[in-house]
Amino acid sequence: MAWNTNLRWRLPITCLVLQVIMVVLFGVFVRYDVQADAQWWLEKKLKNISSDVENEFYYRYPSFQDVHAMVFVGFGFLMTFLQRYGFSAVGFNFLLAAFGIQWALLMQGWFHFFEAGRITLSVENIIQADFCVASSCVAFGAVLGKVSPIQLLIMTFFQVTLFAVNEFILLNLIEAKDAGGSMTIHTFGAYFGLTVTWILYRKNLEQSKQRQSSVYHSDLFSMIGTLFLWIYWPSFNSAGSSHGDAQHRAALNTYLSLAASVLTTVTVSSVIHKKGKLDMVHIQNATLAGGVGVGTAAEMMLTPYGALIVGFFCGIFSTLGFAYLTPFLESRLRIQDTCGIHNLHGIPGIIGGIVGAVTAAFSSPDENRESGIVHSFGFGGYKANWTKRLQGKSQIFGLLLSLAMALVGGIIMGFILKLPFWGQAADENCFEDSIYWEVHEEVNSVYIPEDLAHKHSTSLVPAMPLVASASMIPPVPPTPPASLVTPVPSASLVH
Repeated sequence: MAWNTNLRWRLPITCLVLQVIMVVLFGVFVRYDVQADAQWWLEKKLKNISSDVENEFYYRYPSFQDVHAMVFVGFGFLMTFLQRYGFSAVGFNFLLAAFGIQWALLMQGWFHFFEAGRITLSVENIIQADFCVASSCVAFGAVLGKVSPIQLLIMTFFQVTLFAVNEFILLNLIEAKDAGGSMTIHTFGAYFGLTVTWILYRKNLEQSKQRQSSVYHSDLFSMIGTLFLWIYWPSFNSAGSSHGDAQHRAALNTYLSLAASVLTTVTVSSVIHKKGKLDMVHIQNATLAGGVGVGTAAEMMLTPYGALIVGFFCGIFSTLGFAYLTPFLESRLRIQDTCGIHNLHGIPGIIGGIVGAVTAAFSSPDENRESGIVHSFGFGGYKANWTKRLQGKSQIFGLLLSLAMALVGGIIMGFILKLPFWGQAADENCFEDSIYWEVHEEVNSVYIPEDLAHKHSTSLVPAMPLVASASMIPPVPPTPPASLVTPVPSASLVH
């Protein structure tokens, strides 16, 4: 069938309509939180607050900056490994994140920050919105290169909605803990994206096989994203944690787990290559698996050596997944996972959910005094009879819920995006920026020295000025013997 990728009216109208809807909904529902409102001075007076430094902004904003950089720079540049899809990787990630944070502020606001008919907006809201959008960026990696920007906007709208519902049930109703989002962000995002790309399977994608590979400079750009994500991941896993020891512990556990995953990734990558060489795909992705795997248990009493163990195994399983599981999924299960999100987010996310359940169920009172367990898991009040084993079961239920919501939602979304009028490219045109972007190709200028003996009135190649340098002057060829010189008719010298 013929595919119409001309988005001249469809994309502008879609963006304009969505933005107008956001403006209207924000006007009706969203108001500043008291700490962001001009009445903050009165709040300080009523609560006997002596300094503006006690405003939540000064505590949360540094974490927000790190998470924000991860979403827009880290995820965007991580996906620039495709040789002809760099514009789309960064640009479409920018587009979906900018729209997604607006919709996430509303959806999460209705569930978590709704008071007296209004959503109260503070720096905590925008951190949570970035978490939500990070899940959409994960899912984007599965369909990268195969969908149009309109499809991405629709997919983001649906996924953010489902994410907010899943997160509310998991955190507020099931009472599971998931500080770094191993279940709500990574597992949900990965399996949602994998299910969508499974429904959108393209049987003739081999026609674009050449553009699915990377080149030297595209892999280098992708490593920029890897380093941004790796450096800021401790902030990501700790940004939503409570003040004090919980946030401190989450950052430390994440830091250690990430470090361990780098060494095991390098180890396995070298071992599985017959000449012991490293694969850049593994280094770009599997080195981050430790941050995903430690997410759920980040603020728990995992212990430092426990964090190292999590990163150790996440690096191994993620690297093996890129080497062996991704080809199997494509050839046998028809899952065309462009960025390998199953190995970076899916498998480590499940590991993280299991680690969280085990840590919650078997926290030792000897190392973590019983009062500390009560504090860290929020036992008490209506949870007075809540035990560690019940918390462990809650964690498992949360993991299963995230998987179920992702699979069901991905199937529904996949069939919606399969409709032929969203401006998607044909199989032979996938992974190509020029389908949706104005691409100015590089022109390789070739310098041809001017032959003064055969000077044309109109040169086919623009002349470049010669530099008066001995190194630039070509050597003069030796004069051949007169006997070898062929007479040239004088008419041939006239042009």
